[in-house]
Amino acid sequence: MNGKLVDWDDAKIHVLTHAFHYGTAVFEGIRCYNTTKGPAIFRLDGHVKRLENSAKIHMMHLPFSTSDIANAIKETVRTNKIKECYIRPIVFYGYGEMGLNPRKNPVNVAIAVWPWGTYLGEEGLKKGVRCKISSWIRIDTRILPPLAKSSANYLNSVFAKLEALDCGFDEAILLNMGGSVAEGPGENIFIVKDGCLVTPPRSSGALYGLTMDSIMTLAKDLSITVVENEILRDELFMADEAFFTGTAAEVTPIREVDGRKIGSGSIGPITKKLQDKFFEVVKGKDPKYQKWLDFV
Repeated sequence: MNGKLVDWDDAKIHVLTHAFHYGTAVFEGIRCYNTTKGPAIFRLDGHVKRLENSAKIHMMHLPFSTSDIANAIKETVRTNKIKECYIRPIVFYGYGEMGLNPRKNPVNVAIAVWPWGTYLGEEGLKKGVRCKISSWIRIDTRILPPLAKSSANYLNSVFAKLEALDCGFDEAILLNMGGSVAEGPGENIFIVKDGCLVTPPRSSGALYGLTMDSIMTLAKDLSITVVENEILRDELFMADEAFFTGTAAEVTPIREVDGRKIGSGSIGPITKKLQDKFFEVVKGKDPKYQKWLDFV
């Protein structure tokens, strides 16, 4: 917390912390994997850069350099002597003055690490998850900046997630203001149609994901055609395959949307190929992608 290692139980903030009341925080989700050469953080530089960009969008001045934050992340993992973990850096306006103007409040930076399995479950990772098109619309760039990974944005995701769970589904899929597919509550989305991989463009309102970017690179290297294009709800129903990507979700197949079976109703061959390659890469088994790994 703010440059100092703090015991888990002592990592506390004041009840009048600005971010607690107004959502004035930006954060990242990062994973550390136990590779063949020891623990390594996946795409650390990209995540820290996105954190910096999120802060810039929110006009928050980071009190530490990006290299300081990257080094602090590695130090926190190293100090906890943990081989695989989820990493949560968060930058937030702290305790100072109440009211909508946060600029008299300090900008705090905290980094937490903990063991966390795949977000949508091991069964979902192997066989796929059941999804519901949410009645909640993905935030629009005229409402809040969707390219920033901010706490305020995720209330939109919380509503969508709770609705999906209460209706008996595993996850939600959000449409944008124009009615096209945007993303999951905490994941990017891909479909496969006639051997082509399709994902919504940034203009759809989806957060630009590091796992999404990795999958697009891996697909191209595997000679799979990749297209960024709007996806209609109808096209999602008619897809041969569909899957989520994200730091938490990794590469999770979608087997059903609104009661409609996607493809075979299980993980598809292209999804499986990309999922296998992804885990091979993050575990350090493919030297071609070593540049994505920061060894602790």
